[in-house]
Amino acid sequence: MFFFDPIYLFFMIPGMLLSLWASARTKSAFKKWGRVRARMTGAQAARTMLDQAGLYNVRIGRADGLLSDHYNPATRSLALSTEVHDRPSIAAVGVACHEAGHAIQHANAYAPLQLRSALVPTAKIGSSLGWIVIFAGIFLASAGLTQLGILLFSATVVFQLVTLPVEFDASRRAKELVVNYGILAPHERVGVDKVLNAAAWTYVAAAVAGILQLLYFLMRAGLLGGSDD
Repeated sequence: MFFFDPIYLFFMIPGMLLSLWASARTKSAFKKWGRVRARMTGAQAARTMLDQAGLYNVRIGRADGLLSDHYNPATRSLALSTEVHDRPSIAAVGVACHEAGHAIQHANAYAPLQLRSALVPTAKIGSSLGWIVIFAGIFLASAGLTQLGILLFSATVVFQLVTLPVEFDASRRAKELVVNYGILAPHERVGVDKVLNAAAWTYVAAAVAGILQLLYFLMRAGLLGGSDD
């Protein structure tokens, strides 16, 4: 039966292991550099970076959960976790300035960010309905329904791929501007690099996992040289 297909493990395990490794690496880097004091809290660093960029209207607030930091283009606001918002550490500054980098992308009409924002509704539909439609298509032996589910799921994978340049660019901006704007001294940037480079792997892992799942579905549908039995 499809639901117990052992071949699925060959597609799932690599992405799962990469995701676990990336998550552990990110938490380890954040913990290590979270103990290294900076002259500003994450919120102060983000505010400095935004003000220097002329983005006085972007608000900064708190978000619940560890490393739940994000930028909301719809409300033009940064939500920083308590560990980032309130603590004067190298890790907090790096994460906060990364999110401020997204606000700068938004203000500059950075094309990949605009594309990602446009893909959000489709990606949500794909992530919530793609699996259901694929399973229904296989259960009912309907090639058309299976292919529709794969198309929906593909939207999620495309979103994950578009996310990569958006996140890499936000980190690049943060690494440069924390020094250019006097938020950190040049020798302190190494900690920001370590934290943001580790975090980047979480997005790579998500994209790899999504691609592997998509390849499996294509194989099961007989569109990749596999069987659709």
